[in-house]
Amino acid sequence: MTPIRVGLLGLGVVGGGTWTILERNREEIARRAGREIHVTCAAVRPQDLEKAAAKTGGRITLYTDPMQVVQNPEVDIVAELMGGIHPALELVLEAIAQGKHVVTANKALLALQGNDIFKAARTRGVMIGFEAAVAGGIPIIKALREGLTANRIEWIAGIINGTSNFILTNMRDRGESFASALSQAQALGYAEADPTFDIEGIDAAHKLTIMAAIAFGIPMQFERAYTEGISRLTAQDIQYAQEFGYRIKLLGITRRTPRGIELRVHPTLIPEKRLIANVDGVMNAVLVKGDAVGTTLYYGAGAGAEPTGSAVIADLVDMTRMASAEPGHHVPHLSFQHDQMHDDQVMPVSEIESSYYLRMSAVDRPGVLAEVTRILADLGISIEAMLQREPPAGEQRVDVIMLTHSTLERHIDQAIAQIEALQSIAGPVTRIRMESLSA
Repeated sequence: MTPIRVGLLGLGVVGGGTWTILERNREEIARRAGREIHVTCAAVRPQDLEKAAAKTGGRITLYTDPMQVVQNPEVDIVAELMGGIHPALELVLEAIAQGKHVVTANKALLALQGNDIFKAARTRGVMIGFEAAVAGGIPIIKALREGLTANRIEWIAGIINGTSNFILTNMRDRGESFASALSQAQALGYAEADPTFDIEGIDAAHKLTIMAAIAFGIPMQFERAYTEGISRLTAQDIQYAQEFGYRIKLLGITRRTPRGIELRVHPTLIPEKRLIANVDGVMNAVLVKGDAVGTTLYYGAGAGAEPTGSAVIADLVDMTRMASAEPGHHVPHLSFQHDQMHDDQVMPVSEIESSYYLRMSAVDRPGVLAEVTRILADLGISIEAMLQREPPAGEQRVDVIMLTHSTLERHIDQAIAQIEALQSIAGPVTRIRMESLSA
C-alpha cells in the first residue's frame, strides 16, 4: 500500500521531535497505521536551513516558504507545528481548501479560530487532528472525544501549564518568591523571556477552551474564559495553605451547571490528599468527571519535543487509518455531530460558586474580627476555618486567614469591598478560590 505523505510546517522543538520519532519507530508506527507514514517535505526558517538539512540527512525537500509545503502535490497531510495565529491560520485554511488533512499543535489558533477552521474542514470533508494542542503527550483529546463518549461530562479540572506548575512547586518546596522561581524557570528553559502567556494563565485558557468545547458540545469561546495568573501569589500564602492542608495550583476548570458553563483559569487551593495536588514540577494532569465512569486522572509530560511529537504522530496514525473512509465516518472534530452542538451560555465569573481563602492584615485589637465576620454573615457567607497569627514584636498588625464555605463569587466581591473599607484593615484582601475536586 502506498505511504501516507506528510509535510511539516516547522522543524523546531515539536517538528524535530515528530521527525525523530517517525524515523526511530518507523516500522512500529507502520504496523499500527496499516501503511507507512513518510515525511516528504518541511518548511523551516531561512536561518535554520543548514541545521534542518543536517538533521534530516537530505532525505526530504526543505522550503523556506511554508506555502510551498501546503501546495505540494506530494503531501496528503499538513502538520502545522509553527505556532502563532498568522500565517498559521492562512496555511491551515489553504491546506483544507486543497483537500488535505491537517494536524496541529497550535492551541491558540484553535481556541481563537477553531470554529472557522472546523467549519471549513467539515465543508471540504477533511480531518483536523489536534491531540498535541492540549497537555503535550497526555492523550486527553482522544479520551474526551472517544474514550469517554458514553458519558455526560460533568467537569474537568487540569494542571495544563508546566511552567506555572514548576514555579509554584519551587515556591512551596523552597520557600522562594515568585520572582526567584520565575528566574529559575527561565534559566532552565521552562519559561520564555516574556512569560506572560504562561504565568497569567492565557496558555492554560487556550487549552481549557478546547477541552470544554469537546466535553460539552459547545463552540470555542475563549473570549468568555475568566483568566487569572500566579504573578501575585506569595510564598506566604502557599505556606498558609499548607497549614490548612491544601496546596495551590494554577487550575483550568470547566463545569456544567444548571445556569450555564463555567470556564475559568486561576490559582486554586486543592486538598493535599488529592492526587492532582501532588503533581509537581513541569508535569501536567487532567481530572475528568463523567456520570458513568466517575473521576479519571490523566498524567504526564505536558510539553517537550518527543512527548508532543508523540501526540502529533497519534493523529497522523488515526488519519492514515481513516484515509479511505467517507467523511461521515470520521470522528467529529469536537466529539458531537456538528448539527448537535449547543451554544450554551458561558457564565461570568461573578456567578460561579466556590469556597474561598481570604487573607487580610488587621489591627491587633478587640472587635476587629467581629467586624469582619459580621460583613460575611450579612452576605450569607459562612466560615469553615480561621487562623490568626501573633504579631511580630513591635508590630500592630496581624495576618488573619479565613476559609469560607461555598458561596457566589459576587457575594465574595461585595464582602471584600466592605472589608477593605474598614479602618482596621490595611491594604487589599488576598482572595484565592478553593476546590475540593471530590468524586
